[in-house]
Parts: sequence; structure tokens; C-alpha cells
Amino acid sequence: MINTPEAFEHLLDQSPYARTIGMKIQLTDGQLEFYLPFAPHNIGNDQMPALHGGLIGGFMEMAAIMHMVCIQDDAKTPKTVDFSIDYLRPGFARDLYAACSVTKHGKQVANVQVTAWQESPDKPVAIARAHLLLD
Repeated sequence: MINTPEAFEHLLDQSPYARTIGMKIQLTDGQLEFYLPFAPHNIGNDQMPALHGGLIGGFMEMAAIMHMVCIQDDAKTPKTVDFSIDYLRPGFARDLYAACSVTKHGKQVANVQVTAWQESPDKPVAIARAHLLLD
């Protein structure tokens, strides 16, 4: 199990995408929380301004994968079988957070629900479901 700031940094350094978007992992009240600090290059709509929808989706998919890596005993990276996202609110030009919940953890497949928010977890920007191959 990966659960120290140093181990989180090492894990994120292994992912070029996570490094590019500036993704972070932290423990909040003993739970994994994923954090995307605001960066101007993540803007998709200059008029609002708002984060790019693909960035939000990519961040959430990466959160699901990293969540499984952190909670498993082995360090194998799961592969995405299916990823479905519902956008609920605009992701404004500010920090974005995500938390994951494993709904099924079998030997070969895991189902993970991801919630992303800015103001409060009670007001999600998006929710997603990831089906991951663990082999």
C-alpha cells in the first residue's frame, strides 16, 4: 500500500500525464484525495474561464488508476477497460479535487467511482465510473 507523501510523489513522477497536468495526491482524514492545482494551461474555455472537459476527464481517470495502485499490495498499473463520465457543473478556473470509491475489487477487474469537485464534495463538477483490468 502506498500512503506517504514521498511515495505519492514517486508514483506521480512515473506518469507523464500526471506530471503535465500537475496532479497531486494527499491523505485527507486518512482517505486518498486527488488534487489538481489550477494552472492557466488547463483552461479550455477562455470566456468563462473554465477547465477543459478533457482535462477533467483525464484527471478523474488518472485518479481511479492511481487509487487502485495506492491500495493494492503489488505495484502493477491497472488498464482502463471502460470509463464513463457525467459532467454536472462547469469546472471553473480554480483547484479541482477528486475522491474514489471502489465498488468492486475482484482478482482481475475493479470498478471505481470517482467524484470531482471544487467548492464542496456535495457539489460535484463531475462523477465517473471506471472499469479497470488489474492483471
